[in-house]
Amino acid sequence: MDATIGQSKNFSYSIISYVFFTFIGYFIIGLSLSILPIFINKGLGFSMLVAGIVISLQYVMTFVMRAYSGKIIDNQGPKSAVLTSMLSFSLTGIILIVAYYFKFSPIVSLGFLVLTRLFTGSAEGMIGASPINWAIMALGEKHTAKIISYNGVACYGALALGASLGVTIVKHFSFYGLGILIFILGILGYLFARTKENMSNKRSAIEEEQKSFWNVLGKVAPFGLCLALGGLGFATISTFITLYYDYYHWQNGAMCLSVFGVLFVAARLVFSNAINRFGGINVAIVSLAVEALGLTIISLSYHPYFALIGAGITGLGFSLIFPALGVMAMKTVPSSNQGSALAGYGLFIDISLGVTGPLIGGVADAFGLPYIFPFSIGIVMLGLALAYYLKMNQSK
Repeated sequence: MDATIGQSKNFSYSIISYVFFTFIGYFIIGLSLSILPIFINKGLGFSMLVAGIVISLQYVMTFVMRAYSGKIIDNQGPKSAVLTSMLSFSLTGIILIVAYYFKFSPIVSLGFLVLTRLFTGSAEGMIGASPINWAIMALGEKHTAKIISYNGVACYGALALGASLGVTIVKHFSFYGLGILIFILGILGYLFARTKENMSNKRSAIEEEQKSFWNVLGKVAPFGLCLALGGLGFATISTFITLYYDYYHWQNGAMCLSVFGVLFVAARLVFSNAINRFGGINVAIVSLAVEALGLTIISLSYHPYFALIGAGITGLGFSLIFPALGVMAMKTVPSSNQGSALAGYGLFIDISLGVTGPLIGGVADAFGLPYIFPFSIGIVMLGLALAYYLKMNQSK
């Protein structure tokens, strides 16, 4: 029994050694996530629509890089993609320092912020599927669901931790301290990645001829679209919650991201076997319904404590959507295309996050901030309807 426990711990440590790169990347993303919208809106004097567009540029670049990173993973292995990602993240720290230095000139400062979002998006595009594929290649395809779940814990746990810590760092050390920290973290990730052995797909004769990325994208698209609709709820919280709190004169809006992240991680850990037991599509349906409930609580909140509860329930619901639909998406392609499949599937969350900034920012400018969460609820409900349709179509 002790040997079994030891093997289980060693296996978990092995997964963690790969998804650690996801943690570093998304921790860096989280550090600026909660403070840039306010800096652009309040510090530089631009509209919420402009703030939303600048934040969303990251996800546009991530979208562009997904196909490229998928091909690198399938042809060269994930190590080179991770190394490139870590260096790109380091560069964003330097550009962020320059952007803050030119804060006396809003247009110039905004221009450098655009650059830092583009490089952040490029880094995210390269890191997105790489640690997952690296772990699958090293540990075996039968552990795909568990690896994706661990990766999600690293991703959203890092976002939540980074969002709260970013506010504290800027408060005490300004954007200069934040930029230096980002630079150091990227370099540390790069050095650690260099110590690990690269992996590559072992192709059978039948699988030798890979399908094109766009062919693979078509296979995973139904599940990806459902993910995109569900992702808009999270994206609304991550991009606009600090402005939403500021509108109501509430304090510490970044705490919503932390509560979201804590419940997200808890759900991944507690319900880690739910996908294998109940099936991916059933888990996705329940998760989307819970996410919609959390967003409803936020929209009806008259006190920040209730908004925190709503954010936590949203995190609880959103937690299993990615792995639940991702496991199903992976089954639609051969193992030789799994890098492209994950990259293509991940495109849809990038689309969701990229569209959310200008879309929700436009809703806020046109109708007011109180309307952004009711609008998000409607989009998530569309995702729920699509998931139910996929379930009905699957049973035929």
